[in-house]
Amino acid sequence: MTTATETETFDYVIVGGGSAASVLTERLTAGSTATVCVLEAGPLDRSIYFQIPAGFFKTFRNPKFTWGLKSEPSPGTNGRQIDLVQGKVFGGSGSINGLVYNRGQADDFNHWAQLGNKGWSYDDILPYFKRTERRVGDGDNAYRGREGGIVVSDLAWHNPLCEAFLDGAAELGLKRNPDYNGAYQEGVGYLQRFINKGRRSAAGQVFLRPAMQRPNVEVRCGAHVTKLLFAGKRAVGVRYQNDRNAPPREMRARREVILSAGATSSPKLLQISGVGPASLLSELGIPVVHELPGVGENFQDHYAARVVARVQGVNTINQYARPPRLWWEVAKWAAGQSSVLDLQPSLMYGFWKSTPGLENPDIQFISSPGSYKPGKVYVLDDFPAMTCGFFQQRPLSTGYIRAASSDPFQLPRAQPNYLAEREDQRVLIAGFRMARRLLASKALSRYFVAEQLPGKDVVSDDELLDFGRRTGTTIFHMVGTCKMGPGTDRMAVVDPELRVHGVEGLRVVDASVMPTVVSANTYAATLMIAERASDLIKGVPAAAAPQRRTNHAA
Repeated sequence: MTTATETETFDYVIVGGGSAASVLTERLTAGSTATVCVLEAGPLDRSIYFQIPAGFFKTFRNPKFTWGLKSEPSPGTNGRQIDLVQGKVFGGSGSINGLVYNRGQADDFNHWAQLGNKGWSYDDILPYFKRTERRVGDGDNAYRGREGGIVVSDLAWHNPLCEAFLDGAAELGLKRNPDYNGAYQEGVGYLQRFINKGRRSAAGQVFLRPAMQRPNVEVRCGAHVTKLLFAGKRAVGVRYQNDRNAPPREMRARREVILSAGATSSPKLLQISGVGPASLLSELGIPVVHELPGVGENFQDHYAARVVARVQGVNTINQYARPPRLWWEVAKWAAGQSSVLDLQPSLMYGFWKSTPGLENPDIQFISSPGSYKPGKVYVLDDFPAMTCGFFQQRPLSTGYIRAASSDPFQLPRAQPNYLAEREDQRVLIAGFRMARRLLASKALSRYFVAEQLPGKDVVSDDELLDFGRRTGTTIFHMVGTCKMGPGTDRMAVVDPELRVHGVEGLRVVDASVMPTVVSANTYAATLMIAERASDLIKGVPAAAAPQRRTNHAA
């Protein structure tokens, strides 16, 4: 790597070194002379905890590797502030997240296309899902990728409670689905995860680190971008600092500046650089480069609640993860054997419908043979237990991300407005009742001792909703704050080619461009967006859609 100077020039300057940036850097520089510089505010991912899947417990809320953003209080969360964790480290949130690979439903993307986003239907984007993926395990090759970089594997560690969860769901009429990333989503099974031989297989490690060896790639960690630089209406570069007290430096982009800072940081950076709602910019004393009222609006996220049951007759993660048994698990992981150290936080899934007659599932259940202490951050309970968590896949409640001042080092104001819509409240209550039915199934009743949370005294809809408000949390699927849409959509921030409306030389490529949140964890869709963006930026024809036997309708 070269030594930074006061002003340098690259073909592309990418703001943020997360999952989308990792894919972009690989694709824009492979077999090309195009130069790319990635500016990441966080440090390198040097700790072994970034490789161990269970290292999630050590990194996910660690202030060294995250931004520390909290939501503003709201009635939907009983006045609580919710931690909105996003990665601030090489590889971004993909280096610290829960490792679930889940694409979503075909109708998620068909809806994007119906909103005027040509080229983003399910048939259009399926090839890009396949391009990033190296599926290790069963799956129809019409849907699954076999030659990509991100290894998607199946769970090798099993527990009797896992099978009982699946059998109990079958009693309720929900069948096992051999591949929820295949022809259809509805059903239950084991979650697929991006883990390769017991180690995290994330975009930073798979795409960005190898690309750093190329002479046309620079990656600078500890580089906090403070402003986008414009010449008139054209983005020409960025200003950045290594910390608040360090001297500012400028970097120029010959072709484009690409924002890949995530759903909370990308809109904030646009706003403090003069692109956003004129009223907000005026309030903060920021000169307007271009008025875009949608910047920071349309904030969407998944809000989850849980039911925890005490169990008997079986060991759970609560026991396996404690000494002295833990030391044996560590030894097994080091020897390349299946261990609790190579587990993601959630092991089983269920995609269910809150009411009969829905075309697609609208609730995602996530379950694990383990549990956390109430109010504690990933501190396991002392007794054997299992957790059944759930969230509405397509919430109607939306919020905002707004710069709190012109200070680039001040975190933005974040208001997700969880449970603001009555439909979101209804689905949450339905989730509680479905989880209780599952725990009362014949398959699980043999292990069931008592309901720990919410507890048997929480019965009515109002009581369940109140419990959800007091104890629920985000699943960290923040999207939508730089939403994609045609020029006729006043609130759209980027066009279907991810170019910021009204300015030149500037794109946004991250989860913030999703017009609506996918019915899934957002990591896989973010990788797909970056893959498609790389073709759009290079001006190459869209990847051809493969022939499929059925539609991924549910």
